[in-house]
Amino acid sequence: MFKILITSRIFSTLKGLMAKIKDEGLEVAYNPYMGQTLNEENLLEIIDGVDACLVGDDYFTYNVFKKAKSLKVIAKFGVGVDRIDLKAATDHNVIVTNTPGMNKHAVADMTIGLMLALARKIVFAHNKVVNECLWKVFTGTEVYAKTLGILGLGLIGREVARRASGFDMKILACEPFPNREFINKFNITLVNLEELLRESDFISLNLPSLSNTKGMINKETLSLMKPGAFLVNTARGNIIDDDALYHALTSGKLAGAALDVLSIEPPPKEHPLFKLENVIITPHIAAHTYESQLKTGTVALENVFRVLRGEKPLYQINN
Repeated sequence: MFKILITSRIFSTLKGLMAKIKDEGLEVAYNPYMGQTLNEENLLEIIDGVDACLVGDDYFTYNVFKKAKSLKVIAKFGVGVDRIDLKAATDHNVIVTNTPGMNKHAVADMTIGLMLALARKIVFAHNKVVNECLWKVFTGTEVYAKTLGILGLGLIGREVARRASGFDMKILACEPFPNREFINKFNITLVNLEELLRESDFISLNLPSLSNTKGMINKETLSLMKPGAFLVNTARGNIIDDDALYHALTSGKLAGAALDVLSIEPPPKEHPLFKLENVIITPHIAAHTYESQLKTGTVALENVFRVLRGEKPLYQINN
């Protein structure tokens, strides 16, 4: 009997999918750290004898793969695999899979929601009313007909563009592998990074965490942005240099930022961005709707089943 370790906090709440594991005849290795992101030390304690892992944002290092003698597959509940050492996985004959596109509507909805919340000062106004009983006018900015710059026009970026077109926004995009049919359909203009930063009223980050995207939004690139622009990040926290962003927000260079992700998660209580009223921070929830979780969990589980049966998974990351 194969044994599956489930570290994803969300997957374990999807009761129908847990029943599928039982029907498939798999034994569940229960995670004693459920509710937290697992580090190397945590995983080394529980990985022995495990054949498959269905994971969230846990840290699978070389040492974890070295100890995981039985491990055959890691199925990411989501898309980003930046916390999995892919080379180590390949060297130890472990297949790594993910679930692209399953959460694209949820993340795109959240991106537009954060954009509107920033522009209209919705969270700021709410806090003033609830915390200070201050009932007054707070003047915001319209999203309609503004310029939106999308960094990363993949599955999620395209859904953001689709929604933004409903606001008659002028859409700029920076994307090395563009879908020409989609770009033509939604009248999107492809530009380089510098032009996108200079021309955009709103910028949405929809990039994976790669060696060439980490720290992409830094002191230099922030200085290129249009004064009074808004920045929305529903991708990965390490794309932004937090110190540089703090300076841009406090100096008045940027009007506001909405961040669903941070470079350190969970962040320290004294995080400087917490003190700013022109910042919205949410706890990495953009992908988490019931609909997206069910689709994501179903595909992640199918990836596991296929590998354990000796079949090709739906979405394999490494070779």
